[in-house]
Amino acid sequence: MSKSLTIKKPKLPPELPIKDFEQLEDGYYDNVTYKNCVISSDGIDRFRFDQVIFDHVTFEGDFSSVDITDCFFDHCDLSNVELSKSSIHRAEFKQSKLTGVSMAESTLENVLFDNCQLNFSAFGYSKLKQVRFTECAMKSSDFYECKFEKVDIQQSDINETNFSNTKLVGVDLSTCRFEELQVSLESMRGCTVSTEQALGFARLMGLEIKDI
Repeated sequence: MSKSLTIKKPKLPPELPIKDFEQLEDGYYDNVTYKNCVISSDGIDRFRFDQVIFDHVTFEGDFSSVDITDCFFDHCDLSNVELSKSSIHRAEFKQSKLTGVSMAESTLENVLFDNCQLNFSAFGYSKLKQVRFTECAMKSSDFYECKFEKVDIQQSDINETNFSNTKLVGVDLSTCRFEELQVSLESMRGCTVSTEQALGFARLMGLEIKDI
């Protein structure tokens, strides 16, 4: 894990009241805990969540352009949810399902994904700054033409992930598992990989490895 990367935690009060989710016309929700419920986008054009804890919450629908600041997602289900063109700052996703989620064209800063399902997720054209993925399932995820700044991916399954046109300088993939990546040699410049992974890349380039 990168020692130089510090993820700022969500700024949350010691206690937040638990309330039932009710749709508000302005779509602004703050200083509250939602637990064991479903949050649907039906009828609301735009959402803003500020200092909110989501505990075992299922999201459904289109949350494009959502603003998420100082939020904690614990065992939540955001599978196939639309979160494109969103702004996500100081947020943590713990043991949550985000299979097929779209965060394309979004800005993520100080965000932690810990033990999350992110297979087939889409982050294309997004900006990620101080973002960490730890022990996540990220098969066939898409990071096409993203801008990475201090991104950490540790002990995750990133097989067949697309990093095309994304510079991975400073990214350490040595603890990750993959057999194949969609990535160019130029994108890999400055990226850290294990000896075994390096041999795999050499074979993909058509080099024949000879034991001496």
